[in-house]
Amino acid sequence: MDNIAEGFDGGSDKEFAKFLSYSQRSCSEAKSQLYRAEDRQHLDPDLALEWRSHLDEIHRIIGGIIRHLRS
Repeated sequence: MDNIAEGFDGGSDKEFAKFLSYSQRSCSEAKSQLYRAEDRQHLDPDLALEWRSHLDEIHRIIGGIIRHLRS
């Protein structure tokens, strides 16, 4: 969310798209952490799957905004 806010205030679509891509990378990092927590049995596998699904959806939505900004 912070990357999106920072990019939104950047003054251009190009700058905004750059920070949105950082947000996508943050989604990937969060998914990695969920896999790690699940592997170490700190997180229920069903819950981890649900959260990864939400992160995938957020990643896709951000990607759509990036495509819109670049078109």
